[in-house]
Amino acid sequence: MAFVPLKPIPIKDRVSMMFVAYGRIDVKDGAFVVVDEVNGERMHIPVGSVACIMLEPGTRVSHAAVKLAAVTGTLLIWVGEAGVRLYASGQPGGARSDKLLYQAKLALDPDLRLKVVRRMFEQRFGEPAPERRSVDQLRGIEGARVRKIYELMAKQYGVTWKGRRYDPKEWDKSDVVNQCLSAATACLYGVTEAAVLAAGYAPAVGFVHSGKPLSFVYDIADLFKFDTVVPVAFRIAASKPVAPDRAVRVACRDVFRQSKLLKRIIPAIEDVLAAGGIEPPPPPEDSQPPAIPEPQSLADSGHRSQG
Repeated sequence: MAFVPLKPIPIKDRVSMMFVAYGRIDVKDGAFVVVDEVNGERMHIPVGSVACIMLEPGTRVSHAAVKLAAVTGTLLIWVGEAGVRLYASGQPGGARSDKLLYQAKLALDPDLRLKVVRRMFEQRFGEPAPERRSVDQLRGIEGARVRKIYELMAKQYGVTWKGRRYDPKEWDKSDVVNQCLSAATACLYGVTEAAVLAAGYAPAVGFVHSGKPLSFVYDIADLFKFDTVVPVAFRIAASKPVAPDRAVRVACRDVFRQSKLLKRIIPAIEDVLAAGGIEPPPPPEDSQPPAIPEPQSLADSGHRSQG
């Protein structure tokens, strides 16, 4: 039978995320499936139309399934119970050399970095950043505003608020609103990381955040956090659900779809980086092309699709 090349769907047209727990993920008849080994049931997942799949405890993944996820550009993320701890992630794409050099040049030059951070501030708060402020000063202004927004939302939804306090190692000791916020931001980080990789950039090379594997993911997620997942978290916390993590995940999935979040993330990335006012550097004149040329990708520029 002739090989039929897969045609990955662009990230902007995908479902945002799915959670899988207590099952074996494999490939059956060329399709991505979750097998329930106890009841003998299996469920098909249209892997090429999902931005990221969150794998909770009790999940096993076959080599064939990981390969299929990589080819279709779906990010696999290993998370803890309730999806609030992000342990590791597969990389179905990632930094292209041209975009990585472009991103790194912006991050390493203090003047260019400040321009990018100012554009992030403007996108986040809907107004230009104060003049003659350093990155550290803008970070302080941003932190004060964020704390105020949390307080206002707590009053709006009638939730007792004692500050953003949580310990990832002791999840149960957090109050309900902090549990909801942690679950909601974990969902947002997963979707954002999938978009950063799909665009061909490096998750670790941040501008406001630094020193973390997902610094750039945190930078970009912050642009959307208070328009999407934070109101969801406070609304769910106010309803006092029995299982806040599940309620938050379902609500986040709905708000991602309603707000067309996946259509907005990559344009936002390009916009904030364009604030630096430089062009991506061309390859050196003495660089060698690949021995076996890559086929033209049908998906996003960062995906390792096979044409």
